[in-house]
Amino acid sequence: MKYKNKYKYTVKDRFLKYVRFDTASEENSTTYPSTKKQLKFLKFLKQELVAIGLEDIILDEYGYLTATLPANTTQNLPTIAFFAHIDTSSSVSSKNVQPIVHPNYQGQTIHLPANPKITISPKTNPELARMKGYDIITSDGTTLLGADDKCGVAEIVDAMNFLVTHPEIPHGKIKICFNPDEEIGKGVDKLDLKTFGADFGYTLDGPGSGILEIENFNAATIIVEFFGCNTHPGYAKGKLINSLKIASEFVCSLPKKLAPERSINRQGYIHPLKIEGKEEQTQVVLILRDFEIEGLQYYKEIVQNLALKVCSKYPKSTFEIKYTDQYQNMKYILQKHPHVVQRALDAYKRLGIKPKIQPIRGGTDGVKLSSQGLPCPNLSSGQHNIHSRTEWTTVQEMELAVDLIIELSKAYVD
Repeated sequence: MKYKNKYKYTVKDRFLKYVRFDTASEENSTTYPSTKKQLKFLKFLKQELVAIGLEDIILDEYGYLTATLPANTTQNLPTIAFFAHIDTSSSVSSKNVQPIVHPNYQGQTIHLPANPKITISPKTNPELARMKGYDIITSDGTTLLGADDKCGVAEIVDAMNFLVTHPEIPHGKIKICFNPDEEIGKGVDKLDLKTFGADFGYTLDGPGSGILEIENFNAATIIVEFFGCNTHPGYAKGKLINSLKIASEFVCSLPKKLAPERSINRQGYIHPLKIEGKEEQTQVVLILRDFEIEGLQYYKEIVQNLALKVCSKYPKSTFEIKYTDQYQNMKYILQKHPHVVQRALDAYKRLGIKPKIQPIRGGTDGVKLSSQGLPCPNLSSGQHNIHSRTEWTTVQEMELAVDLIIELSKAYVD
């Protein structure tokens, strides 16, 4: 790593501490943050920031931990921000995570000791072939690891520690933000960007290393409500119109080629999430995803037409549709601020890395930040196999992310 000769990275030790905190968010919670245990970790993290010497450290009522590294140059420079989320997915337990370091990996299948049936193999993880000599970190197999996104948290803290202890490296004002509830889509909903005071930013929440994500899906939710007519089934001849059957037929009529399990790269999808109801009334919840606005509109028309078609088979049945646009592709914002992407490309170049620019087939906090006026592409933080018991990262990829943050921090100094 670039700064290895002048700095003893702390990212590994920080990461191993951070993942032991259970910080799972909860989708059905009515509080913000959604779980109290996230606040426990944020309070610990606040002390970490105090210890390395950052300023204006605030942990607010919503669980946003923000801090400032003041500029150490008189140049008139923009304020750059770095973001990472502290919550983990609730799809796999994050309670009592036991991280294991597998040093000097040599291409073998990794066995997770607490669950011998679970392995991480180069056959199912092709990227492991590039990790010979790296130090792999996994859980013991009973939980997820928490690389998503405690990698990003540890990397930002370590990079700030480096800049504090190396004042000879000039930089403008740097803001950092650690937020809760990204995994449930609420990560930056209550962040006051005007008070935060950054000009642009980067999320450290991407896979592997050397990746720059500057696009994401346009996203919408559709709720289709089908209405039938209920009566006693013993006397239902010619009277019963079962909305459950209508809804089921509607879901089965969705184009198979637009299913997420058949979608890859830049292909979008229509995905039914939930069917709920009774004979008289049934609700179908779907999500739509496409990289182009026109594609999203096309999917809306498909849903509308299929609902019409299925109801036409059941006289006296009706339906209602409610559309909710969730977020747009951040490329529309980043195209207006090309310097934000170019500075990331330049930083990678200085590290001797040819970055891979790719779209996000999902979401990050940077998507909402960009839509709210803060241009914010996503950078690699070393995550692999996220949201699973086979989640892993590497020490070297995390150190590379620290280097990248440092390079970005000084990128605007002439």
